[in-house]
Amino acid sequence: MLERPAAGEPVWNPRFLDFALRVGFDIRLGHPYRPQTKGRVESGVKYVKQNFWPSARFTDLADLNRQVWAWREHTAEPGVHGTTHAQPAALLREEHQHLQPLGLMERFMVFLREDRQVGRDGYVAWDANWYGVSWRWARQTVQVAATQDMIEIWAGEERLAVHARSWLRGKRFPVPGQWAGMPLADLPRAKESLATQVPVPEVEHRSLSVNEAVVR
Repeated sequence: MLERPAAGEPVWNPRFLDFALRVGFDIRLGHPYRPQTKGRVESGVKYVKQNFWPSARFTDLADLNRQVWAWREHTAEPGVHGTTHAQPAALLREEHQHLQPLGLMERFMVFLREDRQVGRDGYVAWDANWYGVSWRWARQTVQVAATQDMIEIWAGEERLAVHARSWLRGKRFPVPGQWAGMPLADLPRAKESLATQVPVPEVEHRSLSVNEAVVR
């Protein structure tokens, strides 16, 4: 929430409001200065660190993942929760009856993007590389969606460019037609060199007899 006027509707963060509308949940405000009206936050990470991690012995990441999944299935979920006094797995089965499907994941991909500004040269910096878009987006803010193999550049709901992700560093990857239609007047011009007048050196003229006298 950005602000809460004394009278009237609260002013929500546009990105959060968009997410709530896409997912389909209602936003409820707690009373000011009354933390007991807010939802309870559980320390899930702290629970894992204190109950599983101290006794973990593993050989590699795959072995660790197998152990933690087994611990979650046979120890954590069957245990009785200290606040609800019920098994988390049993409560989840009850909640499943009231949950609605989220729908297509494409609706939520916008929230997995990061804002970036397009440089003057029409490139977007990402992970030590530069990926091109049309010159018309220079100096504007776009969004980058990165996967293991692909870089997508978006402007709202419009996809501007798609690149194969590079794991090298310091490379530039233009997009086809990146500078198509760019007016020549917008190209940077080199400074015009100016001529400079320099003084002509004066040569002294004297008789050869003077040189002969010097030699003698």
